[in-house]
Amino acid sequence: MKKLLLGLGAFLIIAFGGYRFAEYKIMGGDPYYIQITTDGEKQIDKADNGQEIINYRYDLPGYDEKGNEKQIDFNGFQDRPLRKNAYLKVIWNKNKGVTSYEEVKEKEIPQPAQKKLSKGTINHG
Repeated sequence: MKKLLLGLGAFLIIAFGGYRFAEYKIMGGDPYYIQITTDGEKQIDKADNGQEIINYRYDLPGYDEKGNEKQIDFNGFQDRPLRKNAYLKVIWNKNKGVTSYEEVKEKEIPQPAQKKLSKGTINHG
């Protein structure tokens, strides 16, 4: 009975670890922090039903928690540009690129990344 429970426990740990690894590889990734400094490049596509789909493409420098830079290329899937000067936390995956993003407050950004972003900050005045 002990061997069965031990085996079951080991299986669950391995299965959970494998799931987390696969989740990271497929949809997860590393967080980078960016500041929206442009209106983005407007792109208009057509859906299969002929409806226009508008989004904005951005190519901006992003910084990880240690302040290391990576050029981040992503689409803001909205019919208007993202808010200028907004700070975003993006999740970047080497296989998929940016898998998600969310607006964050400047104080939520790790200090090394915050310092790099503040060097290129647009005047908030």
